Amino acid sequence: MAKVTKRGKSWQIDYTDPNGKRIRIAFKKKKEADAELAKRVSLIAEGHYLDYKKDLRVTLDELVEKYLENYSSSTKEHYCQNFKDYFGESTLLGRIKYVHLETYRNHLRRKPTKYGTPRQDSTVNREMSCLHHLFSKAFEWEMVEQSPFKRGKSLMLKENNERSRFLNDDEILNLLKQSPEYLRNIVMCAINTGMRRGEILSLKWNQIRGGFIYLRRTKTKVKREIPLNDDMVALLKKVKAQQNPKGENVIGLDGKPVDGQNQLSEYVFTYKGAAVKNIKKSFKTALKKAGIDDFRFHDLRHTFASQVIMRGGNLKDVQELLGHKSMSMTLRYSHLSQEHKKKAVNLLNGLTASSPIRHDVPENTKLPKSMLPESV
Repeated sequence: MAKVTKRGKSWQIDYTDPNGKRIRIAFKKKKEADAELAKRVSLIAEGHYLDYKKDLRVTLDELVEKYLENYSSSTKEHYCQNFKDYFGESTLLGRIKYVHLETYRNHLRRKPTKYGTPRQDSTVNREMSCLHHLFSKAFEWEMVEQSPFKRGKSLMLKENNERSRFLNDDEILNLLKQSPEYLRNIVMCAINTGMRRGEILSLKWNQIRGGFIYLRRTKTKVKREIPLNDDMVALLKKVKAQQNPKGENVIGLDGKPVDGQNQLSEYVFTYKGAAVKNIKKSFKTALKKAGIDDFRFHDLRHTFASQVIMRGGNLKDVQELLGHKSMSMTLRYSHLSQEHKKKAVNLLNGLTASSPIRHDVPENTKLPKSMLPESV
């Protein structure tokens, strides 16, 4: 007997199809469940139920073609080819179950990268996220009755986002020294602004005005305004002069033309007249020459935040500058603030050593271990 029942926070339709198979599907709202069940019961009565089960007629290849038509990118094309190679491009969507998705996730975890190194959880998650989106669109496009991801718990791996590797003063100078000029400019921008690599490489002159860099398209979809410090202003002036050494028909740092048509490149950071698109190889070479291990370009963002905190900045300012939606991401730098405070109060050592006030503390008195500095 077909029925709708409440299961926790969802509503489940329960019926038997013409082949004798029991079908149970959950919906968020009761009215959606009632409407879907009524439609299916009607189709069964009219003898059209088998036509309704589109996921047994649509192949993975057909879904991928429609998906890339709407969401094409080099990364998604690569992922979709992986899906077709693993599941089979002629496989009917209805044949791909939750267990197959979980097995594929575990297959990715075991599969080494093209460099032969272990695959990171974040890398696995990016590909699984694409697969999840693929089946979500299949449901919206009425190619499947329900995404197989809905049959079990989340297949996303818990990522470790606590990494906070940063450069000290000497490492910064050494890295800049070993970098070619175009890369040095980019590294200096990262250290002085905390911007992400993509934000820096896509930075245009018209985003810089009134002493701020205006970022509108960010990873977290949160608009940011980054103030320019003196070093950053000097860097931008140098880059502008390099792009137009004769100083003719240039634009100011506010992005507005000066003395006629702008002769600068549209992008701030260029190499041989073209926007810089990839710095992976040159950055790796510079790190090797500088003797810096276990470091990624994204760690320059950590360097920016860490150096701000160690120079007396507060966590709220860092949160806004980095564009973190919540303070939890920024709190990874809180220990640096504590260390900075310890160094500050240690400047007072000896100030009260000759105080005339009697403390009457026996010489053999010891403070509780929890009250002592870690070095004691």
